[in-house]
Amino acid sequence: MPMSPDRRRLLAGLAATPAALALLPAPLRAEDAAATPLLTGDVALGAEDAPVTVIEYASLTCPHCASFHTRTWPEVKAQYVDTGKVRFIMREVYFDAPGLWASMIARCGGETGYYPMIDAFLKRQGDWSRADDIPAALQKIGRLNGLSSERMRVCLTDRDFAETLVQNYKDNSELHEIRSTPSFVVNGELHSGAMGFAEFSALLDRALEG
Repeated sequence: MPMSPDRRRLLAGLAATPAALALLPAPLRAEDAAATPLLTGDVALGAEDAPVTVIEYASLTCPHCASFHTRTWPEVKAQYVDTGKVRFIMREVYFDAPGLWASMIARCGGETGYYPMIDAFLKRQGDWSRADDIPAALQKIGRLNGLSSERMRVCLTDRDFAETLVQNYKDNSELHEIRSTPSFVVNGELHSGAMGFAEFSALLDRALEG
């Protein structure tokens, strides 16, 4: 999916949807923010000393990204990440407000809940992305994955959190010259497209040999 980043449009969408739990209320109290820090940085899977690092840029509303994660990722994780060959990092790309909302909820549960939630959103993308009430559909998935309604309200209504995520996306995508999703930075080299396991594993094997 080609990229057309628009920070103002994303944040306007965040503010303009009444269904998203009365977005933009009063700021969190300091003690609440300290008790429930929101996840804004990278979350890595795999050994720290793995010889290959893969950074994936994906949108949670991108069908090609969902295809990669349902068809290719499970085998990649089993054969390369879980065996210590690859360290994997996911970075979200924001094409639209629903993708940003999904990312905010995925980051609500901290590092341990991040990848299970990403997995759930990508596997069920066809359901929630077409729902009449997308925020409600996203929150239903969040509750099924252990998040409380109050916790999601905190996440979805925090403008500073949203702005930080959008700025991180902008900085990272510019750093690696990301133009479409999914894109993969493999030991610093950019590759794009929803590759099948054979093609992607060949890419990883070449990086391991190098």
